[in-house]
Amino acid sequence: MQPIPILEAISTREAATMNTAELRKNFLMESLIEDNAINFIYTHYDRMVVGGVKPTNQTINLGNYDNLKSSFFLERRELGIINVGGTGKVNADGETFELDKLGCVYLGKGTKNVTFESNNAENPAVFFLLSSPAHQEYPNQHFNKEEAAKVNLGSGETCNQRTIYKYIHNDGIKSCQLVMGLTVLETGSIWNTMPAHIHDRRMEAYFYFDVPNNQTVFHFMGQPQETRHLLVHNHQAVLSPPWSIHSGAGTANYSFIWGMAGENKDFTDMDAVAITDIR
Repeated sequence: MQPIPILEAISTREAATMNTAELRKNFLMESLIEDNAINFIYTHYDRMVVGGVKPTNQTINLGNYDNLKSSFFLERRELGIINVGGTGKVNADGETFELDKLGCVYLGKGTKNVTFESNNAENPAVFFLLSSPAHQEYPNQHFNKEEAAKVNLGSGETCNQRTIYKYIHNDGIKSCQLVMGLTVLETGSIWNTMPAHIHDRRMEAYFYFDVPNNQTVFHFMGQPQETRHLLVHNHQAVLSPPWSIHSGAGTANYSFIWGMAGENKDFTDMDAVAITDIR
Protein backbone atom coordinates (compact mmCIF):
# COMPACT_ATOMS: atom_id res chain seq x y z
CA MET A 1 0.00 0.00 0.00
CA GLN A 2 1.00 3.64 -0.33
CA PRO A 3 3.00 5.19 2.54
CA ILE A 4 1.21 6.66 5.54
CA PRO A 5 1.40 10.49 5.58
CA ILE A 6 4.02 11.69 8.07
CA LEU A 7 3.94 14.44 10.66
CA GLU A 8 7.50 15.34 11.59
CA ALA A 9 8.54 16.22 15.12
CA ILE A 10 8.49 19.98 15.78
CA SER A 11 10.81 21.74 18.21
CA THR A 12 9.79 24.43 20.68
CA ARG A 13 11.77 26.97 18.67
CA GLU A 14 9.85 26.14 15.48
CA ALA A 15 6.46 26.09 17.20
CA ALA A 16 7.00 29.54 18.69
CA THR A 17 7.21 31.06 15.20
CA MET A 18 4.17 29.34 13.64
CA ASN A 19 0.97 31.06 12.58
CA THR A 20 -2.46 29.44 12.86
CA ALA A 21 -2.27 27.63 9.53
CA GLU A 22 1.16 26.21 10.32
CA LEU A 23 0.08 25.04 13.77
CA ARG A 24 -2.95 23.28 12.30
CA LYS A 25 -0.84 21.64 9.58
CA ASN A 26 1.69 20.24 12.05
CA PHE A 27 -0.45 19.29 15.06
CA LEU A 28 -4.11 18.89 14.01
CA MET A 29 -5.53 15.83 12.23
CA GLU A 30 -8.77 17.01 10.69
CA SER A 31 -9.79 14.14 8.40
CA LEU A 32 -9.20 10.84 10.19
CA ILE A 33 -12.83 9.71 10.00
CA GLU A 34 -14.31 8.98 6.57
CA ASP A 35 -17.16 6.67 5.54
CA ASN A 36 -15.96 3.20 4.49
CA ALA A 37 -12.29 4.12 4.79
CA ILE A 38 -9.34 3.72 7.12
CA ASN A 39 -6.94 6.65 7.53
CA PHE A 40 -3.63 6.92 9.35
CA ILE A 41 -1.01 9.53 10.20
CA TYR A 42 2.54 8.43 11.08
CA THR A 43 4.17 10.70 13.64
CA HIS A 44 7.81 11.06 14.62
CA TYR A 45 6.72 11.43 18.26
CA ASP A 46 7.64 8.02 19.69
CA ARG A 47 6.73 6.54 16.27
CA MET A 48 3.05 6.67 17.14
CA VAL A 49 0.57 5.97 14.33
CA VAL A 50 -2.82 7.68 14.75
CA GLY A 51 -5.84 6.53 12.77
CA GLY A 52 -9.56 6.16 12.36
CA VAL A 53 -11.94 3.83 10.56
CA LYS A 54 -15.69 4.14 9.96
CA PRO A 55 -17.12 1.05 8.27
CA THR A 56 -20.69 1.81 7.22
CA ASN A 57 -21.85 -0.92 4.83
CA GLN A 58 -18.46 -2.52 4.13
CA THR A 59 -15.89 -4.57 6.02
CA ILE A 60 -12.61 -2.64 6.20
CA ASN A 61 -9.24 -4.40 6.35
CA LEU A 62 -6.23 -3.25 8.32
CA GLY A 63 -3.71 -3.16 5.47
CA ASN A 64 0.02 -2.68 5.41
CA TYR A 65 1.96 0.44 4.38
CA ASP A 66 5.23 0.87 2.53
CA ASN A 67 6.91 3.08 5.12
CA LEU A 68 6.36 0.57 7.96
CA LYS A 69 8.86 -1.74 6.20
CA SER A 70 7.11 -4.79 7.65
CA SER A 71 5.34 -7.89 6.35
CA PHE A 72 2.06 -6.84 8.00
CA PHE A 73 0.89 -3.87 10.06
CA LEU A 74 1.32 -5.43 13.51
CA GLU A 75 4.51 -7.37 12.82
CA ARG A 76 6.43 -5.01 15.13
CA ARG A 77 3.56 -2.92 16.51
CA GLU A 78 0.64 -3.01 18.94
CA LEU A 79 -2.75 -1.39 18.42
CA GLY A 80 -5.35 0.19 20.71
CA ILE A 81 -8.91 0.60 19.41
CA ILE A 82 -11.80 2.52 21.02
CA ASN A 83 -15.27 2.73 19.46
CA VAL A 84 -17.10 6.08 19.73
CA GLY A 85 -20.02 5.23 17.42
CA GLY A 86 -22.63 2.49 17.05
CA THR A 87 -21.96 -1.16 17.84
CA GLY A 88 -19.29 -2.77 15.67
CA LYS A 89 -16.91 -5.69 15.41
CA VAL A 90 -13.15 -6.07 15.33
CA ASN A 91 -12.03 -9.40 13.90
CA ALA A 92 -8.46 -10.42 14.71
CA ASP A 93 -6.93 -13.70 13.50
CA GLY A 94 -10.29 -15.47 13.68
CA GLU A 95 -11.38 -14.00 17.03
CA THR A 96 -14.29 -11.54 17.03
CA PHE A 97 -14.61 -8.70 19.54
CA GLU A 98 -17.95 -6.88 19.65
CA LEU A 99 -17.63 -3.26 20.75
CA ASP A 100 -20.45 -1.10 22.01
CA LYS A 101 -19.82 2.62 22.27
CA LEU A 102 -16.75 3.30 24.47
CA GLY A 103 -15.60 -0.31 24.21
CA CYS A 104 -11.85 -0.91 23.77
CA VAL A 105 -9.80 -3.66 22.12
CA TYR A 106 -6.04 -4.16 22.37
CA LEU A 107 -4.28 -6.12 19.61
CA GLY A 108 -0.77 -7.27 20.34
CA LYS A 109 2.36 -7.63 18.26
CA GLY A 110 2.08 -10.46 15.73
CA THR A 111 -1.66 -10.18 15.01
CA LYS A 112 -1.88 -10.61 11.23
CA ASN A 113 -5.44 -10.41 9.93
CA VAL A 114 -7.63 -7.56 11.26
CA THR A 115 -10.96 -6.27 9.94
CA PHE A 116 -13.52 -3.72 11.12
CA GLU A 117 -17.29 -3.71 10.55
CA SER A 118 -20.48 -2.10 11.83
CA ASN A 119 -23.60 -3.92 12.99
CA ASN A 120 -25.92 -1.25 11.58
CA ALA A 121 -25.09 0.92 8.56
CA GLU A 122 -27.54 3.55 9.80
CA ASN A 123 -25.59 3.87 13.07
CA PRO A 124 -22.05 2.84 12.14
CA ALA A 125 -19.16 2.19 14.47
CA VAL A 126 -16.40 4.81 14.58
CA PHE A 127 -13.09 3.31 15.67
CA PHE A 128 -10.20 5.49 16.83
CA LEU A 129 -6.83 3.75 16.49
CA LEU A 130 -3.44 4.25 18.14
CA SER A 131 -0.42 2.10 17.31
CA SER A 132 3.06 2.18 18.81
CA PRO A 133 6.15 0.01 18.30
CA ALA A 134 6.17 -3.20 20.35
CA HIS A 135 9.02 -5.44 21.48
CA GLN A 136 6.97 -8.19 23.14
CA GLU A 137 3.71 -10.01 22.44
CA TYR A 138 0.78 -9.39 24.79
CA PRO A 139 -2.59 -11.13 24.39
CA ASN A 140 -5.43 -9.51 22.49
CA GLN A 141 -8.02 -8.27 24.97
CA HIS A 142 -11.37 -6.49 25.11
CA PHE A 143 -12.70 -4.14 27.82
CA ASN A 144 -16.10 -2.49 27.89
CA LYS A 145 -16.63 0.82 29.65
CA GLU A 146 -17.73 -0.88 32.88
CA GLU A 147 -14.46 -2.86 33.10
CA ALA A 148 -12.25 0.21 32.79
CA ALA A 149 -10.67 1.82 35.86
CA LYS A 150 -12.91 4.80 36.63
CA VAL A 151 -11.79 8.05 38.24
CA ASN A 152 -14.00 11.07 38.99
CA LEU A 153 -12.26 14.45 38.90
CA GLY A 154 -13.07 18.14 39.07
CA SER A 155 -16.23 19.91 40.18
CA GLY A 156 -19.14 21.90 38.84
CA GLU A 157 -17.78 25.02 40.53
CA THR A 158 -14.66 24.96 38.34
CA CYS A 159 -16.53 23.74 35.21
CA ASN A 160 -14.39 20.59 34.95
CA GLN A 161 -16.45 17.76 36.44
CA ARG A 162 -15.42 14.71 34.45
CA THR A 163 -14.97 10.95 34.52
CA ILE A 164 -11.78 9.28 33.35
CA TYR A 165 -11.88 5.70 32.05
CA LYS A 166 -8.48 3.96 31.92
CA TYR A 167 -8.24 0.95 29.59
CA ILE A 168 -4.65 0.24 28.51
CA HIS A 169 -2.31 0.96 31.44
CA ASN A 170 -0.24 -0.73 34.11
CA ASP A 171 -3.23 -2.01 36.07
CA GLY A 172 -5.52 -2.71 33.09
CA ILE A 173 -4.93 -4.16 29.63
CA LYS A 174 -1.24 -5.00 29.31
CA SER A 175 0.87 -3.48 26.54
CA CYS A 176 4.47 -2.77 25.63
CA GLN A 177 4.31 1.03 25.75
CA LEU A 178 0.80 2.07 24.76
CA VAL A 179 -1.41 3.85 27.33
CA MET A 180 -4.99 4.65 26.37
CA GLY A 181 -8.32 5.74 27.84
CA LEU A 182 -10.95 8.44 27.58
CA THR A 183 -12.57 11.32 29.47
CA VAL A 184 -16.26 12.26 29.55
CA LEU A 185 -17.26 15.73 30.74
CA GLU A 186 -20.51 16.26 32.63
CA THR A 187 -23.20 18.59 31.32
CA GLY A 188 -22.23 22.16 32.20
CA SER A 189 -18.50 21.35 32.41
CA ILE A 190 -16.18 22.42 29.62
CA TRP A 191 -12.58 22.27 30.90
CA ASN A 192 -10.33 19.23 30.53
CA THR A 193 -6.88 18.63 32.02
CA MET A 194 -6.78 21.83 34.01
CA PRO A 195 -4.53 22.40 35.93
CA ALA A 196 -2.39 21.38 32.96
CA HIS A 197 0.77 19.31 32.82
CA ILE A 198 3.53 18.12 30.51
CA HIS A 199 5.45 14.85 30.48
CA ASP A 200 8.92 14.87 28.93
CA ARG A 201 8.94 11.08 28.84
CA ARG A 202 5.85 10.59 26.63
CA MET A 203 3.99 12.09 23.72
CA GLU A 204 0.17 12.23 23.77
CA ALA A 205 -2.71 12.39 21.31
CA TYR A 206 -6.24 13.65 21.94
CA PHE A 207 -9.24 12.61 19.81
CA TYR A 208 -12.33 14.70 20.44
CA PHE A 209 -15.78 13.14 20.06
CA ASP A 210 -19.39 13.85 21.05
CA VAL A 211 -18.71 17.51 20.28
CA PRO A 212 -22.20 18.81 19.39
CA ASN A 213 -22.91 20.21 15.94
CA ASN A 214 -21.95 23.89 15.59
CA GLN A 215 -19.84 23.71 18.76
CA THR A 216 -16.06 23.59 19.13
CA VAL A 217 -13.23 22.93 21.58
CA PHE A 218 -10.39 25.38 22.16
CA HIS A 219 -7.43 23.02 22.56
CA PHE A 220 -4.49 24.66 24.32
CA MET A 221 -0.95 23.56 23.50
CA GLY A 222 2.62 24.84 23.65
CA GLN A 223 5.18 25.32 26.38
CA PRO A 224 3.54 26.41 29.66
CA GLN A 225 4.87 29.96 29.29
CA GLU A 226 4.38 30.09 25.49
CA THR A 227 0.89 28.72 24.84
CA ARG A 228 -1.04 28.49 21.59
CA HIS A 229 -4.52 27.22 20.77
CA LEU A 230 -6.26 25.20 18.07
CA LEU A 231 -10.00 25.11 17.39
CA VAL A 232 -11.03 21.47 17.15
CA HIS A 233 -14.30 19.93 15.99
CA ASN A 234 -15.95 16.52 16.32
CA HIS A 235 -13.81 13.50 15.33
CA GLN A 236 -10.62 15.51 15.01
CA ALA A 237 -7.35 14.74 16.78
CA VAL A 238 -4.42 16.76 18.12
CA LEU A 239 -0.81 15.67 18.63
CA SER A 240 0.88 16.81 21.82
CA PRO A 241 4.70 16.74 21.92
CA PRO A 242 6.38 15.93 25.23
CA TRP A 243 7.16 19.63 25.76
CA SER A 244 3.56 20.78 25.33
CA ILE A 245 0.62 21.19 27.66
CA HIS A 246 -2.62 19.58 26.44
CA SER A 247 -5.82 21.06 27.77
CA GLY A 248 -9.09 22.31 26.38
CA ALA A 249 -12.27 24.28 26.92
CA GLY A 250 -15.39 23.71 24.84
CA THR A 251 -18.40 25.78 23.93
CA ALA A 252 -20.39 22.76 25.24
CA ASN A 253 -19.48 19.59 27.09
CA TYR A 254 -17.73 16.87 25.04
CA SER A 255 -15.58 13.76 25.38
CA PHE A 256 -12.11 12.80 24.20
CA ILE A 257 -9.81 9.81 23.91
CA TRP A 258 -6.26 10.20 25.17
CA GLY A 259 -3.36 7.98 24.24
CA MET A 260 0.34 7.99 25.01
CA ALA A 261 3.56 6.20 24.14
CA GLY A 262 7.08 6.72 25.34
CA GLU A 263 9.41 5.78 28.14
CA ASN A 264 6.93 4.32 30.62
CA LYS A 265 3.28 3.41 31.27
CA ASP A 266 2.85 5.18 34.61
CA PHE A 267 -0.41 7.14 34.23
CA THR A 268 0.62 9.62 36.95
CA ASP A 269 4.01 10.40 35.38
CA MET A 270 3.47 14.08 34.66
CA ASP A 271 4.95 17.44 35.57
CA ALA A 272 2.14 19.65 36.85
CA VAL A 273 1.88 23.30 35.84
CA ALA A 274 0.09 25.69 38.18
CA ILE A 275 -2.72 27.68 36.57
CA THR A 276 -1.06 30.91 37.69
CA ASP A 277 2.17 29.95 35.89
CA ILE A 278 0.61 29.44 32.46
CA ARG A 279 1.20 32.22 29.95
